[in-house]
Amino acid sequence: MTTPHTRPRRARWRAAGAALLGAVLTAALLPAAPAQAAPICSVDYRTDDWGSGFTAEVSVTNEAEPVSAWTLGWEFTGDQQITNSWNAQVSQNGSSVTAQGPSWAPDLGSGQTATFGFQATYSGDNPAPTGFTLNGRDCAGENEAPTLVVDPGSIALAPGGQAAFDVALSAAPEQAVAVSVERTSGSTDLSVASGASLTFGASDWDAPQEVTVASSGDGAGEPAQAEFTVSAEGYDPVVVTARELSGADTPYEEEFLDQYAKIKDPDNGYFREVGGLLVPYHSVETLIVEAPDHGHATTSEAYSYYLWLEAAYGRITGDWAPFNDAWESMEAFIIPGTADQPTNSAYDPSAPATYIPESLDPGDYPMPLTPEVQAGEDPLSQELASTYGTDEVYGMHWLLDVDNVYGYGFCGDGTDDAPAYVNTFQRGSNESVWETVPHPSCETFAHGGEYGFLDLFTDDESYSEQWRYTNAPDADARAVQVAYLAHQWASEQGNADAIASSVANAARMGDYLRYAMFDKYFKEIGDCVGAESCAPGSGRNSAHYLMSWYYSWGGALESAQYPWAWRIGGSSAHQGYQNVMAAYALSEVDALRPESATGAEDWGTSLDRQLEFLQWLQSSEGGIAGGATNSWEGSYAEPPAGTPTFHGMYYDEKPVWHDPPSNRWFGFQVWDMERVAEYHRITGDERAGQILDAWVPWAIENTTVGEDGEFAIPADMEWSGQPDTWTGEPTGNPDLSVEVVSHGQDVGIAAGLAKTFMHYAAATGDAGSREAAEALLDALMFHEDDLGVAVPETRADYERFDDPFDSPDGGLYVPEGWTGQMANGDPITSESTFLSIRSFYEDDPNWPRVEAYLEGGPVPEFTYHRFWAQVDVATALATHGELFGDGS
Repeated sequence: MTTPHTRPRRARWRAAGAALLGAVLTAALLPAAPAQAAPICSVDYRTDDWGSGFTAEVSVTNEAEPVSAWTLGWEFTGDQQITNSWNAQVSQNGSSVTAQGPSWAPDLGSGQTATFGFQATYSGDNPAPTGFTLNGRDCAGENEAPTLVVDPGSIALAPGGQAAFDVALSAAPEQAVAVSVERTSGSTDLSVASGASLTFGASDWDAPQEVTVASSGDGAGEPAQAEFTVSAEGYDPVVVTARELSGADTPYEEEFLDQYAKIKDPDNGYFREVGGLLVPYHSVETLIVEAPDHGHATTSEAYSYYLWLEAAYGRITGDWAPFNDAWESMEAFIIPGTADQPTNSAYDPSAPATYIPESLDPGDYPMPLTPEVQAGEDPLSQELASTYGTDEVYGMHWLLDVDNVYGYGFCGDGTDDAPAYVNTFQRGSNESVWETVPHPSCETFAHGGEYGFLDLFTDDESYSEQWRYTNAPDADARAVQVAYLAHQWASEQGNADAIASSVANAARMGDYLRYAMFDKYFKEIGDCVGAESCAPGSGRNSAHYLMSWYYSWGGALESAQYPWAWRIGGSSAHQGYQNVMAAYALSEVDALRPESATGAEDWGTSLDRQLEFLQWLQSSEGGIAGGATNSWEGSYAEPPAGTPTFHGMYYDEKPVWHDPPSNRWFGFQVWDMERVAEYHRITGDERAGQILDAWVPWAIENTTVGEDGEFAIPADMEWSGQPDTWTGEPTGNPDLSVEVVSHGQDVGIAAGLAKTFMHYAAATGDAGSREAAEALLDALMFHEDDLGVAVPETRADYERFDDPFDSPDGGLYVPEGWTGQMANGDPITSESTFLSIRSFYEDDPNWPRVEAYLEGGPVPEFTYHRFWAQVDVATALATHGELFGDGS
């Protein structure tokens, strides 16, 4: 017997007096009884039993005050073993079971009921549980005293402006309750403008009423702060802190606020609003092809920059609500929730995944599943499940179709235009974006061919409907880095509590990010040649402790006959993905230390290993070379003789990406060195300082700034030679060299370069790097327009829009005889091109320029406003204000 899965809404709707109600929540028709007269909760437990197994439908009704992130617990008295669940994340540890509310409806208000189900096996007897707990409290216990429900607990308002908070009761009163609100301490510039006296009765006790606080300040002097006490007879008082927002202290911070306003202006098109939350686009413009193949897709990278934008705003203004909103949007849309990864309970950490070799040529795909190759053991799974009470993975999927342009919809159903998880890259190092087939992360066979898109990538005897997600570790690490900065800045303001929950979520994300530290198939690190002969790992001997290119996880949909799930790490590490700031925060800073037993220790090891990695890869000129792999060519092949090694991993000049080579783009240099420079400024670590002492002069030497906004920074690089095999100390790598072969005006990377120079200058007092940073910032602002900061760029690569597979640069590959259909009706055959399966581009307002180019016209020119680049510019301006104040 199977139970249908209820489709969630992954959006949060805000309305006065209403809570988010998912498909499994129903509001009680009558208000709850007075709190002192009812139990904590009531549970209806019903089973459909066939002797060796059963399904259960469980309904829990909250008879007490509202709870956030509800968890129902119980003990089995037989040998029942849960195999899968729906509408809740159900996990089991021995006889103990916990069911957590789904991500789309995690809260349970007074009188509300949540219903979920599970399937289980057993032998012998199958007695029903007799005792339940709700968020750790015995359901049979008496309710505690009713409380005042106040949200939020702190507010920020502009000088001369207003802000509000809501008040309600936790349970229905026996008679009307008079609530008063008054300022009890702090500045007289802040006062209650409305809502000083409120009344709640039996019919409206749970309908929030608004209290408005007003400021009479003019912004001069220190921002005002005051405490307002909400009180009522028979209730414990609640204190709300109100703070005036700060303002810009320097011209650079004023520029930041100007750029911030442009990015957040709804008319400028950087975000889509969904259910009261903002989802960032990759770019304002829709016709843009790079790693994302459409401008109104978004990436986990963009989300990490969104978080950074709001952290910088919080530092300057003292308003941290947008920072929390950014994290909430991440959880709603780009961190897969319970319904998005439903069968994790079937994951076996002793056999984490079936081996599939990679090929360098997309034309070799699909590649065969090879079960005879043994994977190692996953040492993280059980620790993480025990720590967080769930089998789910808490990490971002890298790619989101924000406007549902492809039409796959939630879990491939194509039913609405809500943001949908999709994927593209699947076929080896030489698969460029121009050769990808976009497909849903939730494969239901509704689109594509007979087996959806699965048999384009993997060759198997049978195919199951399934879900799968891919994490980009640099984005999750950047989110952790930003959470650390936000925590430091908020703590300096006395506002740490305002973002404590978001910071704790970042620590949790960092705990799961450790999957990026392990070989793809958890094989032993070092001299790993031959898929069958390379030893499966156990414990930490499969950990390289670096940030690899990805980690992934997936499993069967509930429609599968047998539930299953898998996880993989990543064997290849690129220098540009390393983040010593995240490693430092997760190993050394209390607020960011993961809750797991070994998380902080692993990140401490990673911090040292990442610094060694950069030392090993630093060229004689100062630039940092590509990276290393534990699986040569993705198949544990034998590397060329004489290939140098790093802790047994093989030097790889261009890890993962070959089209174009991943070591070619200067941006990866800047992203990594900015983090190293920030870490050096904060900690004074001499290893970081030595790396920067060589890198910064090389970067300055290859950067020019002229008049009237003229500037040029490195764009493309070429490498020759190899590093020396790592023996524990840097050698200077006399045989490894880099040459800058082209320059450009990438505004995001120029801003990141300026930040790198500023951190280095603040750490060392080096005047030249600060001058270079300020010159770059001034040049960038010369290119300010109505949407942000941008310069025109030519796109000769757009000739590949309609390239066939056998073209010189390579085009889309579909095996001969394979046929299918995109969700929008575009046919998929061996004759398909990038454009033919993306016919929507022909309706784009910028398409005529590309069409003219394809017909022999000039190379098209575009002025793009990439979200991450605009945030890099804005945060560079904010960084100058943070590090150098008024500029003296």
